[in-house]
Amino acid sequence: MCGIVGYAGNVKTACGKPLEVCLQGLQRLEYRGYDSAGVALTAPDMGHVEVRKKAGRLANLVEDVERNPMPLATVGIGHTRWATHGEPSVVNAHPHYSRDQKIAVVHNGIIENYQEIKDRLLNKGFTFVSQTDTEVVAQLLDYYYTGESAGNALDAITRMMLHVRGSYALGVLFADEPGVIYAVRKDSPLIVGQCEDGAIIASDVPALLKYTRTVYYIDNLEIARLTPDSIEFFNIDKEPITRESTTIEWDAEAAEKGGYEHFMMKEINEQPAAVRDTISPRLKDGKIDLSELALDEEAIKNVRRLYIIGCGSAYHVGMAARYVFESLARIPVEVDVASEFRYRDPILDPDDLVIIISQSGETSDTLAALKLAKSRGVPVLAIVNVVGSSIARAADYVLYTYAGPEIAVASTKAYMVQLCTLYLFAFRLAYARGRLSEAETRRLTAELLRAGEVIQPRLADCEQIKYLASRFVNTQSCFFIGRGFDYALSLEGSLKLKEISYVHSDAYAAGELKHGTISLITDGVPVIALATQKQVYEKTISNAKETKSRGARVILFTTKDVVVPEGVADYVVRLDDYDELLMPLQLIVPLQLFAYYMAVLRGCDVDKPRNLAKSVTVE
Repeated sequence: MCGIVGYAGNVKTACGKPLEVCLQGLQRLEYRGYDSAGVALTAPDMGHVEVRKKAGRLANLVEDVERNPMPLATVGIGHTRWATHGEPSVVNAHPHYSRDQKIAVVHNGIIENYQEIKDRLLNKGFTFVSQTDTEVVAQLLDYYYTGESAGNALDAITRMMLHVRGSYALGVLFADEPGVIYAVRKDSPLIVGQCEDGAIIASDVPALLKYTRTVYYIDNLEIARLTPDSIEFFNIDKEPITRESTTIEWDAEAAEKGGYEHFMMKEINEQPAAVRDTISPRLKDGKIDLSELALDEEAIKNVRRLYIIGCGSAYHVGMAARYVFESLARIPVEVDVASEFRYRDPILDPDDLVIIISQSGETSDTLAALKLAKSRGVPVLAIVNVVGSSIARAADYVLYTYAGPEIAVASTKAYMVQLCTLYLFAFRLAYARGRLSEAETRRLTAELLRAGEVIQPRLADCEQIKYLASRFVNTQSCFFIGRGFDYALSLEGSLKLKEISYVHSDAYAAGELKHGTISLITDGVPVIALATQKQVYEKTISNAKETKSRGARVILFTTKDVVVPEGVADYVVRLDDYDELLMPLQLIVPLQLFAYYMAVLRGCDVDKPRNLAKSVTVE
C-alpha cells in the first residue's frame, strides 16, 4: 500500500527538481499510506545518497526540508509509508540505505523471508537499525554489489531478486550511478514514464500526470533502468526486453481538489459525469455495444454460473449486482470476498464466468483470485478503472470504468461506475439469453443512462443529510438494515460510515434482526433503515418499528410515493421516482453524504482515515 515516486533528470537542468518531483508525487500518493515519508537524493559530485525522512504525514517532511534544505541533486526517490513490519517511526521510515549510504531503497510490498536473510547478513557482520523487512533489501544489495557482483548494479539486483520471497515494487539508487534509478517489480504495482527533461517512476498514475501521460507498466520479475534520456527494460536474467507504452487519458487537473475541501466530496459530485462517461460510449443507437470484450454471442449465452469477486466496496458492488443478474438473466451468481475465494477451493467449471472488480486493478487478494480462476481454465472478466493495470492485463476480458482518478481512500464514484458497468453487462447477458426483449433492454438502458440526472438532486440539496449527521454526530454505534437491494446498499453505507467517521457500524439483513442482532438495540442507538423495494417494503417497515419500540432512533430512506406509518421513524429521507431495479444508484448517494458529513463534524481526516490506504497491494 505504500507510495513510491522517483525522478532522474538531465544534469544541466535538474538541480532541485528531483526533490520537487518526489514531494509533489508523494502528495498525490499519500492516500497509499501516511505513517511516515522520506526522500533520497544523489548527484555526480555527492559520493553518497542523501536521505531525509520523518514520521507522520508528508507535511512533516516538507516542513523539514524547507527549514533545512537538502543538497541539489540530479536523481531522487521518495516514499510514503503504510506500516506493516515495524511501528511508524523515523527509523522505520523509507528510504532505507546500505552501511556506507551508497545504496538507497524504497519499497512497497512484503518480504516474506526477511528474517532468514537478516540472520544470514548479521552472521556476515552487517548491522540493522530498523524493524522493517525492507532494510534487508538494501543490505542484501550492498552484500552483492560489494562482493560477487563487483560493482555491477544490475547484477546485484538480479541476485537479490533470486533470494527474496514475497511481493515488492522497488526504487533503487546507487551513488556510483548518480543519474540512474532502477525500478524493480514482483506482484506490486510500479509504472515508469519518460517526461520532457527526465524519467519518472511511481506506484500509481496520479503521481505522473503532471509530467507525462505515456507510461510503461513493469511486469513481474522485471527491472527498468531509468536515465534522463532513456528507459531500458530487463528480465531477471539481465536480458534486454521491450515494453509497449500506454497512454493515460486522465487530465492532470482531475487529480486536484478543484475548490472542494476534500477529495471525497469532489468525487461524490463527479458521479453523474462518471456515469455518463462510462455508459455513453457503450451505446449505439440506443442498443448496448460491448464489442470491446470480443465475447461472442454463443459464449454469453452459454455461461452457466457467475462468480463476482472483490474486496471492500467492490465486494458490495457484487452483492448488489447479484440481484440484477439473477432477476433479469436467471443465472446463478456467487459473490465472494477475494481473500476467501482462493482458500475455500471453489468448484469452478469452464462454462462459468468469473467477474473480478477492482478500482486500482492492483488489489493483491483480487489478483490472486483471478490467477486461481485462470489456473482452473475459467474465463475472467475484469471491471477496472486503470488502463494497463495488473488485473486488466491478466484478465481474458476487460470493461473499463471511466471514473478518472479517485484519490479519497473511501470509494464513491468508483463504486457507482462499477455498479453501472455490471448493470450494462447484466442487460446484455439477459438479452442474449432471451430473458429480456429488445424493447425492455432499450428501456432499462435508457433509464441507466439517466442515472446521472437522477443523482443530481441528491447532490444539489444535501442540507437534510447534513442536518441528520449533526443530530447523530456523537453516536458511538450505528446499525443499517435492509432487504434485497437495500441490504446490499446497507453494507456499503455502513462501510463508508465506519471507514471515515470511526463510528462502530454494522449492516444486517432486516429479517435477521430477531436472530440475535436486536439484542444490541438500546435507547438512542441510530438505526438506518433502507426501504426502497416495494415487494419487501412492509416487512422492512415492520423491522424498523421493532427497533423503534426498543429505543432506537430510526432514519428511514424510502421513496416519495409510499406511506410511512406513524411512529416508525424519527426522520424520513425521500428519494425521487426511479426504476426500482436501478434505485441503488440513487440511494447510495445520500448514504455517502451521511458518512461524509459525520466525518467532517467529528473532526476526522476524511480523505486519509486512520490505518487505511487506498490500494491494498499486500495481504
